[in-house]
Amino acid sequence: MQDGIVTWAEIDLDAIANNVAAFKRHVGSRVEVFAVVKANAYGHGAVQVSRAALSAGASRLAVHRAIEGVELRKAGLSAPVLVMGYTPPEGAEQMIRWQLTPSLMTLEFAQALSGRAAAAGVTVPVHVKVDTGMSRYGLMPEETVEFMTALRRLPGVQIEGLFTHFATADSADATFVLRQLAIFNDVRAALSENGIQIPIAHAANSAATMRLPETHLNAIRPGIAIYGLHPSDQWPPVFEIRPALALKSLVCRVRDIPAGAGVSYGRTFVAEKKTRVALVPVGYGDGYHRILSNRGSVLIRGQRAPILGRVCMDQFVVDVSAIPGVQQEDEVVLVGAQGNEAIRAEEVASLAGTINYEVTTSILPRVARLFLKGGRIAARTVLGED
Repeated sequence: MQDGIVTWAEIDLDAIANNVAAFKRHVGSRVEVFAVVKANAYGHGAVQVSRAALSAGASRLAVHRAIEGVELRKAGLSAPVLVMGYTPPEGAEQMIRWQLTPSLMTLEFAQALSGRAAAAGVTVPVHVKVDTGMSRYGLMPEETVEFMTALRRLPGVQIEGLFTHFATADSADATFVLRQLAIFNDVRAALSENGIQIPIAHAANSAATMRLPETHLNAIRPGIAIYGLHPSDQWPPVFEIRPALALKSLVCRVRDIPAGAGVSYGRTFVAEKKTRVALVPVGYGDGYHRILSNRGSVLIRGQRAPILGRVCMDQFVVDVSAIPGVQQEDEVVLVGAQGNEAIRAEEVASLAGTINYEVTTSILPRVARLFLKGGRIAARTVLGED
């Protein structure tokens, strides 16, 4: 690896485009695709992923916080960007300045937005979230008609969308999802009866989009699966998706340790015999979970090398006794494929007692991102570089 980079993530933009295009084919041309790129595109790199998603058929982007939308605007992206999370009233000016689409839940923010929009002589499209069963952000169903009626009276504010989020779309049992959908559709019907028309209604995440066509409405919001990660551990993807991220490093030392030698903090591993080990410069300071101590493995020369001892902030040790010829600067794969072997994010998540989302979103900024197109580096983000 050039420029002294020892740990990096490779992001296959062709895989992102393939996955978005697969969703677009699945739902058809009449259904819009919001590509969800919050949390730095689930750790993959929001700007480059957004460009790839838009080129493949997504027409809109979705983030959680306004600051994430600002990043996309500063990078020159002009597609509509929905901010799905809470914004306080003082954030109204930022929404208008950067032409972001807020989601509303309080009249205080709506009034602040209206005042700023009227002063600027603009009209801001807004979406309203309905809580149909998550018990998080959003209006209660019975509050929605009154809120939307008040919202419709505010100058400078245009109601563009209504949305909800499913609590159990990844489950094999669709009962609760369909109950949430029925509540959401009842709200839509009540709004229509009160003369409030909603151009864009969206509810389906990756899992719901794949399995429940009745949830597609006129827009979908795929997130996890556009990165090639499985949206459920209870059923396989219903169409092919390709993992987009590989997390890699280099062997930085190879040595033999004698019987009785302890490895890393706390001596949680003590060698019973002479053991050949390799040092890998990755740790929880990069987002590689400490709970993988003594249980995870990596790939070196196409073979698995188990982690010995505790994962530290910056490094850990692996057993390479069974892998001939390992030497300094050999490639190490923590997530991804090497030779005939592969370690998926789902496997790492299972060992860590978490979900695949956390495996990739945990990857921190000091891990360089190399963006690949056609197998070649097309762009990169490296800490400290402009």
